[in-house]
Amino acid sequence: MFYNLRIKQVLFICFLAVVALLLYAAIGRKKNSFAHAVEVEVRAFKDGKKLISESDVRQTLLRSFGNTLEGTELGRLEIERMERVLEEDPFVLDAEAYVDQQNTIHIKIDQREPVIRILDNNGGNYYLDQDAVKMPPSKNYSARVIVATGNIAPYTLDFLKKKKNTLHDLYTLTQTILEDEFLTAFVQQIHVTNSDDFILIPLIGDQEIILGSVKKLDDKLNRLKIFYQEGMPYTGWNKYRSINLKYSGQVVCKR
Repeated sequence: MFYNLRIKQVLFICFLAVVALLLYAAIGRKKNSFAHAVEVEVRAFKDGKKLISESDVRQTLLRSFGNTLEGTELGRLEIERMERVLEEDPFVLDAEAYVDQQNTIHIKIDQREPVIRILDNNGGNYYLDQDAVKMPPSKNYSARVIVATGNIAPYTLDFLKKKKNTLHDLYTLTQTILEDEFLTAFVQQIHVTNSDDFILIPLIGDQEIILGSVKKLDDKLNRLKIFYQEGMPYTGWNKYRSINLKYSGQVVCKR
């Protein structure tokens, strides 16, 4: 009985060794085989648009690796480096690369989604995304987002840490607007005056909405919503030239 047990153990060990050798050989053959194709997918926004195209992604890989990757020995592919290179692009939020069983390299790209476009007095022209990351204008698509103009502080990596900073305040205001369905559909532009007052330009009507600073922002925007939803239908969208929310508890209108 003991003898039979030893034979079973030896056979099991031999079986594991054979499996390991076959696996090692398969891995070796895989590494020594070549990439047949590269498939790139850029996940579009909800409206079907893309800031970066599949062609742009291929060009980035070509510049970084010096070839088209098709025909490259799989053992020489630098998958993690490919992902890092692609994620250095300002339009790319996340890049995933892998090789399937047919030796096809798959590249999947998630785009950064802009929430506001900045056109400041110093000639700045850029987007900020949902994580406050700066993005240049895209040659492929002009995102339909809120446009901000005027006396806006220059972008710096730490702008959100600065307390007295018009870009910080602008980003806070934008995020607050985008959290509200009515305001998101209502506001098309934010202008910052030389005295650092924030002015909203609505999509409907010719008036300007003076917020002043972003202090007590929720209260100001709530007064604005009540005024437009309850007062404007009776007076008409174009009756007032300006609507001032700077004064506590009031909505001051001028014709």
